[in-house]
Amino acid sequence: MSTWPVVAAVDGSDDSLRALDWALDAARRRGAPLRVVNVRPYAAWAEPDILVAGPAEPKDDPVREQVRAHLEGRTERVTVGYAALAGAPSAVLPEQGAEAQLLVLGSRGRGGFASLLLGSSGLAAARDAACPVVVVPRPGREVHGEAPGEPGPRVVVGVDVDSPDEATLAFATAEAALRRARLQVIAAYRWPVTGLAAPAEVIPPPIDQNAVETETRALAEGFLDPHRARHPDVRCEAHALPGDAAGNLVAASRDAELVVVGRHRRRLLAPARMMGSVTQAVLLHAASPVAVVPPAPSGD
Repeated sequence: MSTWPVVAAVDGSDDSLRALDWALDAARRRGAPLRVVNVRPYAAWAEPDILVAGPAEPKDDPVREQVRAHLEGRTERVTVGYAALAGAPSAVLPEQGAEAQLLVLGSRGRGGFASLLLGSSGLAAARDAACPVVVVPRPGREVHGEAPGEPGPRVVVGVDVDSPDEATLAFATAEAALRRARLQVIAAYRWPVTGLAAPAEVIPPPIDQNAVETETRALAEGFLDPHRARHPDVRCEAHALPGDAAGNLVAASRDAELVVVGRHRRRLLAPARMMGSVTQAVLLHAASPVAVVPPAPSGD
């Protein structure tokens, strides 16, 4: 098992302390060290060729003391380190993922606006970090719709049957194994499918919905096979659901332990890292923690 740490970003806010709790549990499950990082933000307004020093190191670090008090008596079998860094959090936090198993942060920090469900630092980390990023939401988010399947510990993962992401499926299956939870795979398909024979004249689809659902589920099951072989103790179930992927994943997040989504691969005409609309919607609305998994290095 990797000795790279689980990194938790903290700033003293309640959101970051919830993320710290989640990260501590993740480190314990993995037998990994926990690295707690506090980024003291500053902005340097100057000419491009002028070097501007960052803020002076404070004599007292209230965030460090808060973290120590919060974790007191709870770190058995987990090695905990602490680092105070300076810079723009949206740049510094993604860098922490270069040598980490996970980067964990809250949905908002001290600098967030109350109306935003996910701050700019969280978006930047989920988009740019080299490791999976887990965003822990505030409790009490309401979601519409019902999760498919029976109740019980679940890790939910979305799969696009037209372009499956093996890294995302691998992470989700391994996480389900660590949590002794079942893996719930959500494969959405567009329905109803309609066409226009003439202006304002809608024609019914030439295919049967049951056939589309059966084919979608069969494809998802096939993508699961190698991951089932690596984790035979994980109960995997595929659900083919009509509608948009984001809405189905958000509904499935109710009472889930984790929802796992992939990050877009770089493309020839869009070489920068990016997140798709489904991933962003799930981050903004899911009731459970959300893990954003980068593509495998060969495809990044």
